[in-house]
Amino acid sequence: MPVPPKKAFHPGIDPGDCEVLRRLAGQLAALAARPVEEEKRRLWYEHNTLQPTRPVVFCDPENAWNEIVPRDGLGSTGALAREWEWQMRVRLFWAECMGDDRVTDDDFEVRIVAHMSDWGMHETQIGGNNGGSYTWDAPLKSYEDLDKLHFPTIHLDWAETDRQVESAEALFGDLLPVVRKGRWWWTLGLTQTAVRLRGLEQFMVDLCIHPEELKRFMDILSKGHLSMLDYLEGNGLLSLNNDNSYVGSGGFGFTYELPQTDFVEKVRTKDMWGFAESQETSSVAPEQFDEFVFQYQLPLLERFGLNCYGCCEPLHLRWHVVKKTPRLRRVSVSPWSDLGQMAEQLGGDYIFSWKPNPATLAMPGIDEALIRKQVREALEITQGCRLEIIMKDTHTIGNNPNNVIRWCQLVREESDKHW
Repeated sequence: MPVPPKKAFHPGIDPGDCEVLRRLAGQLAALAARPVEEEKRRLWYEHNTLQPTRPVVFCDPENAWNEIVPRDGLGSTGALAREWEWQMRVRLFWAECMGDDRVTDDDFEVRIVAHMSDWGMHETQIGGNNGGSYTWDAPLKSYEDLDKLHFPTIHLDWAETDRQVESAEALFGDLLPVVRKGRWWWTLGLTQTAVRLRGLEQFMVDLCIHPEELKRFMDILSKGHLSMLDYLEGNGLLSLNNDNSYVGSGGFGFTYELPQTDFVEKVRTKDMWGFAESQETSSVAPEQFDEFVFQYQLPLLERFGLNCYGCCEPLHLRWHVVKKTPRLRRVSVSPWSDLGQMAEQLGGDYIFSWKPNPATLAMPGIDEALIRKQVREALEITQGCRLEIIMKDTHTIGNNPNNVIRWCQLVREESDKHW
């Protein structure tokens, strides 16, 4: 039975949109109350504390969500309502259809509305329309211009944040408790920022031709990110991520190890999961990676209570460097990693975050035999590891939403047999 609508107090939400959103919120609340959600939540807690569990499965279609929940099929009209509707429909697909271990929570998150300035320079993107490939014109043409860089500043829009919170609470707060959270970064890896400012090819040249200048550049970026963390922490803008928050490049943050035992109300970085990666330097020698990248990531990673490392880069060749990450818990094992070496290196001491190649989902019909074979081989190799199987970096699923549903079924079937 549809949930009766309530009036909302935001100019972007009209009565028709209210009815759509309340109906979806009621469906989410009912799904979140299922006993299976608590079972999945407990599985993540055990997995994140390195207890032996069955492989945990998570599938995020990422850029292919628009093939599952097309925005031209939404029922609401206002900009804010359409964004909220899209978020809820994504959550409903995860809860009702996907079949992975993502937990359906009984709340609704409103993010703090803010704008972060650039570093005094900004790249010009070329291409990239409709999610396609692109390049960019990097602005830092010469290291003589390093003094033109400045640390980014954060401009908070509390009025808009409060309006959205009040609207959500008035509209469906009786169904999904509204929580305000600050989400300020995905990665603290530095090299994404570095190559956008300097250019990827030039960054590689600098390793050999301008090593001291490159170190000065990386030091500025490291200190700038540290300054950001100081500002967020000092102004009470951080939010705990020891819950159903996505952490690292795959997996969720459920853990009783965070926050710290002396935590009261104000969140500090040491109460949180941290994350760094350096996909842009995948072809850089481990020694150069250590000298020019990792040493500048370390001061950031040292701030956090638990850490994740890696995304698409193959870490088996630089594991001897990465393992120096303080309180490292979750390690990405990308499609370009040597599974055998990573299994031997990680053992049961770290979360083995395996990322199968998403190309298997990128066509209208998937090769089920191939997927089963890949999963079986990985399960054999990773015996004794704390395995999670994460499907991500998906740009298309061949316009067939059943691909991700069937992928989850195949993975669960093979992992259940093995377990």
